[in-house]
Amino acid sequence: MTLFIFVIVFLLIDAYVFQAVINVSKEWSSFWKQGIRFGFWMPTLVSILGLLWWTFSDPYKGTDYLRIYILAGSAILYISKLFAVLFLFVDDLQRGVRWVANYFSKSPTHLPGETISRSDFLSKAALVASAVPLGLSAYGVISGAHDYRVKRITLKLPNLPKSFDGIRIGQISDIHSGSFWNKTAVKGGAEMLMKEKPDLIFFTGDLVNNESVEVKEYIPIFEKLKAPFGVFSITGNHDYGDYHAWPSAEAKKQNFKNLIEAHKLLGYDLLMNENRIIEQGSDKLAIIGIENWGAGRFAKYGKLDKAYAGTEEASAKILLSHDPSSWDAIVRLNYEDIDLTLSGHTHGFQFGVEIANFKWSPSQYVYKQWAGLYQQGDQSLYVNRGFGYLGYPGRIGMPPELTIIELKSS
Repeated sequence: MTLFIFVIVFLLIDAYVFQAVINVSKEWSSFWKQGIRFGFWMPTLVSILGLLWWTFSDPYKGTDYLRIYILAGSAILYISKLFAVLFLFVDDLQRGVRWVANYFSKSPTHLPGETISRSDFLSKAALVASAVPLGLSAYGVISGAHDYRVKRITLKLPNLPKSFDGIRIGQISDIHSGSFWNKTAVKGGAEMLMKEKPDLIFFTGDLVNNESVEVKEYIPIFEKLKAPFGVFSITGNHDYGDYHAWPSAEAKKQNFKNLIEAHKLLGYDLLMNENRIIEQGSDKLAIIGIENWGAGRFAKYGKLDKAYAGTEEASAKILLSHDPSSWDAIVRLNYEDIDLTLSGHTHGFQFGVEIANFKWSPSQYVYKQWAGLYQQGDQSLYVNRGFGYLGYPGRIGMPPELTIIELKSS
């Protein structure tokens, strides 16, 4: 039934937009006219075949890459066409008003049964309105997906011991290795982080989309991330396989074991509700890491009380928590001596605008803290915009991020 509804909706949208294609191409040569009209329906055919495959086969037998492009491609295509529908609706509305006015006019300019022609201008505007988001989406895939940027900030922590003054932290988050389609570009992104020569590196979750096997071919790339004080990591909501249809509970459990093993192969110190103490002489810096904990519908595997235990003597504390919603919900509420929390998760919606001090993304309507630095009193939160992508295989105005945070004692 769901398949039938989607097919009908797709066909109705296409039939409506096709009227603009017919109107715009009516005076073209026969070759171009037939070409554009035939070509218009090809993406529809591909989308419907994709829906049939999704409904009557097992999409998880294919790769994440294939699933993403079927779903994202269809969504982008029809969202773009909805822009055309709006223009055509305006055209039909004004045609209807003109027809009614003409019908009751004492001196009608058209015979009562004559159809008022569709506006060439609005037909062209409809197709342009559809082409713009489609073009932006294509640009976001081709250019934006791997347009890695280094974000550098200097942050004062009142409790930071003098011996750690100037320590440079590298943060990478939301790798989502199952989505990558350009291995060379991914390698270049990892190398960009290493060129910054951070003293510490933190990976703040979502190594994969669903299955641990996704990261296998990228281990030789991400194992190159090294730092003098170590590389520490945590799990994100996608790392547990909660969004995957597993044949059994045992298979899901084994997948998570394999994911933990992947962190070991990468050389990352995975913190599963635990902590590590870094010492410089008598000075101590605590690195606390919790499993995923997200407000609302997201899984709450994180146990901050367990992870925090044993860090009381450390002068400064840094928490790795994948979901930034945990900052207000549990960190600021109960742990006032956690100086800095590092998160990811939001991806900045992979879409937005950031110009000078102006920052906007649909993500802000879901998350109070969604990208960049946030501060309340002596506590700070930094939300990384993510290294990879999920769903839509690209980024528009929200490039993938590598963060360098230099800590200063105040």
